[in-house]
Amino acid sequence: MQSGWDVSASNLGNIPLPAASLSKIATTLAALSKWGANHQFKTDVYFTGEINQGVVTGDLIIQGTGDPLFVWEEAIALGNALNQLGIKKIQGNILVTDKFYMNFESQSATAGKLLQQALNQSLWSSEISQQYQQMPVGTKQPEVITRGQVKQIKQLPINAQLLINHRSLPLAEILRQMNIYSNNQMAQMLADLVGGVDIVAQSSAEIADFPKAEIKLVNGSGLGEENKISPRAVCRMLMAIDRLLQSHDYSIADLFPTAGRDLVGTVKDRGLPKSTTIKTGTLDNVSALAGVIPTSDRVYFSIINYGRPVEYFRQQQDNLVSKLVQPWQLVPNNFNLAQNKNWYLGNPQRNKFNRVNTIN
Repeated sequence: MQSGWDVSASNLGNIPLPAASLSKIATTLAALSKWGANHQFKTDVYFTGEINQGVVTGDLIIQGTGDPLFVWEEAIALGNALNQLGIKKIQGNILVTDKFYMNFESQSATAGKLLQQALNQSLWSSEISQQYQQMPVGTKQPEVITRGQVKQIKQLPINAQLLINHRSLPLAEILRQMNIYSNNQMAQMLADLVGGVDIVAQSSAEIADFPKAEIKLVNGSGLGEENKISPRAVCRMLMAIDRLLQSHDYSIADLFPTAGRDLVGTVKDRGLPKSTTIKTGTLDNVSALAGVIPTSDRVYFSIINYGRPVEYFRQQQDNLVSKLVQPWQLVPNNFNLAQNKNWYLGNPQRNKFNRVNTIN
């Protein structure tokens, strides 16, 4: 436990221990350092052939750059954008590049089949319809029929013409969603895009200024006891994330679950004091809790427990944090990121049209 660089309590603080999903703190830090909080991943839509009376005579091509939160709502908005351009049928195939992900599926060919389904409302499953109900009232249901197959390609055809530039939610919002739900697939995608888990570990140690020996990762999500981080390294990474976010007027409370604000995800059913921002980690024999107590000096803490039933550890952790905050005056968090009403899945404003003269 520390405030600033002053350590007020430590027990085995510099020993790497199985950290479970606290590993996502390292993935968060590495991603923020590489791209910045406002980075948006591109997904560009191209076509070959001509567009005549709503029919693309060639292929529809999806070029991704690794958006880890391209889900049903995003695909529906993209389908509606194609309909706005007058496109209702693809005579050829849907071609996808190797960095197009959808619904946390990193195999591009599989992601492309999910996109094909989402673009045509007559193929919707009950799951898609349920997600559609979460979109703004009046959102249209797209109708883009494809005659061909879904195929993966390594590079764009030389005759490909740009139709739509799609931009993801900003990285800060993507990370917020990843951490609130502790999404393992998103974490692994981001770790791979950064350059792999070795880069995640190395860059985190350098940015947060702790010995590289205190972090050992085998993946970006924390699955497996082979992922080990020291409690001290966890606290320093949280502090480093806070520093990186200051220039955007965000804080760590914008990127991680906060008791009293978030009623879903990993903070649900925990007995933590309101306004405490946390990240949990859970494996069969591991229960971890780290975060920030919002006092005037901001108190960072990290607890890693091993070897007893998880529910026992959770209760003890919640009791400890509740006792810690009793003598302190807590400062309300400013959730600047969450207050931006433009950052929602399926916002059509993140689709930019490239006018094509061949549309008739």
